[in-house]
Amino acid sequence: MQQLKELYIKWCGHEPQLMERLPGAGSNREYFRMTDGEGGSVIGCKGTSKEENHAFLSLAKHFAKRKLPVPHVLAASDDEMYYLQEDLGNMSLFDAIKGGRDAGGRYTVKERELLKRTICELPNIQIRGARGLDFSVCYPQPQFDNEGVLFDLNYFKYCFLKATGLDFHELKLEASFRMLAKDLTAVPDTAQAFLYRDFQARNVMLDSQGNPFFIDFQGGRRGPYYYDVASFLWQASARYSNSLRKEMTKEYYESLKQYTEVPSFKDFNTRLQLFVLFRTLQVLGAYGFRGYFERKAHFIQSIPPAIQNLRELLDANDFPYPYLVDLLHRLTELPQYSVQPQEPTPRKDGYKTTDRNPYAANPIDGKATFSKYDGKGPLVVKVFSFSYHKGIPEDESGNGGGYVFDCRSTHNPGRYEPYKKLTGLDEPVIRFLEDDGEILTFLESVYKLADAHVARYLQRGFTSLMFSFGCTGGQHRSVYSAQHLAEHINSKFGVEVRLEHREQKIKQTLKAIQNA
Repeated sequence: MQQLKELYIKWCGHEPQLMERLPGAGSNREYFRMTDGEGGSVIGCKGTSKEENHAFLSLAKHFAKRKLPVPHVLAASDDEMYYLQEDLGNMSLFDAIKGGRDAGGRYTVKERELLKRTICELPNIQIRGARGLDFSVCYPQPQFDNEGVLFDLNYFKYCFLKATGLDFHELKLEASFRMLAKDLTAVPDTAQAFLYRDFQARNVMLDSQGNPFFIDFQGGRRGPYYYDVASFLWQASARYSNSLRKEMTKEYYESLKQYTEVPSFKDFNTRLQLFVLFRTLQVLGAYGFRGYFERKAHFIQSIPPAIQNLRELLDANDFPYPYLVDLLHRLTELPQYSVQPQEPTPRKDGYKTTDRNPYAANPIDGKATFSKYDGKGPLVVKVFSFSYHKGIPEDESGNGGGYVFDCRSTHNPGRYEPYKKLTGLDEPVIRFLEDDGEILTFLESVYKLADAHVARYLQRGFTSLMFSFGCTGGQHRSVYSAQHLAEHINSKFGVEVRLEHREQKIKQTLKAIQNA
C-alpha cells in the first residue's frame, strides 16, 4: 500500500523492510505490520471511512493523554485515511483463552485471571476516558439513545425473528420494544461513561505480562457502563459459565467503585440484566443477517449458544415486558433450537462443513448447501457497482458479461440529506438499508442465483464470472450490494473476487482462500 509506505517514510525516514498484511476482522479497514529490519515494528491502517478514522484518532489522542492502555498513534496522513500506531504484538485475549472456549467454557485459573484483569481495567477507560472527552467526535453518533436502541431491536426483528417463521403481533412487539428502550436509556448521569460498544475478547491485546490493552474503540460513544459488561460477559461464543459471569460481574463492580459513585450491587445487577437482554437480541440480529442472509457458517454456528444465553436469561429474570417475554420463550422452544449443535468436523477432502448440525441449514429454505472446487480453475469472480447514468461495466474478459442486478427498486437513502455524501460502505447508510429491510430481501434472491452459478462454474472449470449492481448514482444501494456479494462469494467458495465500486473509484481484491 503505497500511501502507507509514504507515511512510514515521512515518519521514520526510510522504507519499511517488510510490510505484512494482517488478517481482517469484521470491518473494511486493512491492517499491515511494518518492520524496520532491526526488530522494530508498527501497525499501519488503511480505513474506508474518514469519519470513522477521525473518531479513532481523536479518541486515541484523548486516551493517550489520560494514560490509558491503548495503542499510541505515531503518525497520520493529512486526510486521516491512513495512520501508524504502536504494535501491541500478536496475542489477543481471544487467543489466550482459546483453550477454555474450546473446552466448552472450562477455563483454567490462568485464563480466569486474564479475564479478571480485563474486566477490572474496563472502568478505567469507561470512567477516566470519559472525563474531558469531546463526544462530538464519536462516529456514527455521539451517544447511546432511544433511536439507536430501537434500531437494534428492529434489526433483531427483521434479520432474525422474521427469518425463523415464528408468528408474532407487530404492534404488541413494537410496544414492548418502546418500553425496553425507555428503560435502557433512563439511567442517571453517574452511570454515563465512555461506552466502548464492541467490548469483546478480540478487541483486547495482552502484553508479555498479561496486561490488557484496548483496541478498535472507534465505535464508542457516551452511554451507560452496563452495556460493555453485558457485551463482554454474555458473548455467545465465549461460553462463560453462569458462576464465572457472576464472579466477573462482582469483580467489575468492585473495580467500578474505585472510579465513580455506584448503586447497590443488587440494583446494579438488576439493571445489568436489562442490558444483557438487549445485547442478546442485538447479537441475534447480527447473527441472523450474517448467517441467514449472507450464509456465513461461523455466524450460524454462533446462534445456538446465543439462544441458550437467552433461555437462561429468561429463566433467571422476571422482565416487565409480558408480550416480549412470551414471544422470546416461544422462540427458544422452536424445534431448530431444541438441541445443542455438534462442533464442525473436517471433511476428508479438506472442506469444513456442519453436515450433522441442525443449525447449518438456512431457516428460510431448510437447505444447507456446500460446493466443492474440483481444481480446474482458478475461477476469478468480478463484482461491480455502477450508475446506470454512466452505463453498465464492460467485461474485459471478452465473455460478454454476466449478471446485472438493478437495485433501483429498493429504498434509496440518497434521497435524504444526511446520506447524500456517504456511500454504501458507511455505517449510517448500512444501518438505513438494513433497518429498512428491502435490500436484504433483494440480496436473498441474488445469493441463491450467485451460489448456484459459482458452484457450477467451479465444477466446469471456468475461469471468469461477473456480477454487476446498478442504481441511480452508483453510490449507496449498488455499493452496499456489491460489497456484500463479493464478501459472501469469497467467504463461501474461497475464490478470488475482484471488487470495483466504479463511481467511487474504489478497487479491492479479496484473495483466494486455501481449503475454503
